[in-house]
Amino acid sequence: MRILTRYVLVELAKVFLVALGALTLMMILVGVVREATMQNVPLSQILRLIPYILPDALRIAIPVTLLLAVTSMYGRMSGSNEVVAAKALGISPMNLLWPSLVAAFLLSLITVWLNDIAVSWGRNGARRVVVEAVEEIAYSRLRAQKSYSSPDFAINVKRVDGQKLISPTITIQARENSPAVTVMAEEAELQTDRAAGVLKVTLWNGTADIEGITVEFPDQYEQVIPLRRASRAKNLSELPSWMALREIYQEVGQQEEIIKTLEQEQAAWASVQMLSGDFDALASEQWDHRHRELGFARSRLYRLQTEPHRRWSAGFSCLCFVWVGAPMAIRRGRSDFLTSFFLCFLPILVVYYPLLMYGIDGSKSGTIPPQAVWFGNLLLAGWGAWLLRKVVRY
Repeated sequence: MRILTRYVLVELAKVFLVALGALTLMMILVGVVREATMQNVPLSQILRLIPYILPDALRIAIPVTLLLAVTSMYGRMSGSNEVVAAKALGISPMNLLWPSLVAAFLLSLITVWLNDIAVSWGRNGARRVVVEAVEEIAYSRLRAQKSYSSPDFAINVKRVDGQKLISPTITIQARENSPAVTVMAEEAELQTDRAAGVLKVTLWNGTADIEGITVEFPDQYEQVIPLRRASRAKNLSELPSWMALREIYQEVGQQEEIIKTLEQEQAAWASVQMLSGDFDALASEQWDHRHRELGFARSRLYRLQTEPHRRWSAGFSCLCFVWVGAPMAIRRGRSDFLTSFFLCFLPILVVYYPLLMYGIDGSKSGTIPPQAVWFGNLLLAGWGAWLLRKVVRY
């Protein structure tokens, strides 16, 4: 049996690794082009994006290439009558299938880990590359369009001469601890200080308007802007879909405490108003604000509770795909693996992924429990069990 196990695993690995390499490379290229187009990342920074895009590409590519590998291998074995020969020798088809199922289980765990790494380390890393490249991105857009803007920061220039910005107008939006600033000058220059995490804007001969107070500077003036404010990249690190699993589990407990506190405060406030006879206060703007705040807290809790199930169910799609694809390829009894692959993949595409999205959307809204994310996996498990029963019996 060791020879048979080794034979199955070697044949599976041959197809899987080749297909995985090709599909991952294609997805990395697509991801790099997308980020470069959306964020105007310069060519010098594109290579830094690849390690952060790789986990995202692998978590999508592994389930599909594993399905392709098992349908190819078992389709060829069945078409060459190797399965029939094994049965004639008294060897159960399960002896041919269990090595692939074990490999799929291990790859499912790896894919769960990749799902976690891709959305936490990968996305945040890609954002950091975009933030640190803000100087080059800004110069590129200023040369092409004479303007560059982020949600908190904007530059308009007459032209760009090398590294010099001619007749720049710089606007910085107000924040909690900093006023709005508008600066006009004859020349300016941008310089990124990555160690300090700031973009330094050096200006010469101009005026600065700080909330109605105008200050002239005949020589040099330096404005320091945090990179996260100067960049066009959005900070989404607090979203559950951008958090690591270990952070989510901690956040769930904290969010439940926040909701409990808000509910107690709301109940106490409502009791006071009713006891005092001030029923109009229960329809006031303050009551609506408390109700919305509680609604936002519950919505965040639903998203936090959904995210771990989403990552685990998406990871274990590897095992479900093999559970369906292997017996399907054996039952067809042909070496034409593409037909077997599409006979499996099309129902998965039409049924599994819509069920997954329905479970995710419903769980995030709180209308169905987060365990509903597993509906698609359970359906594939039932389909695969039916196919496997046919293979073993006949």
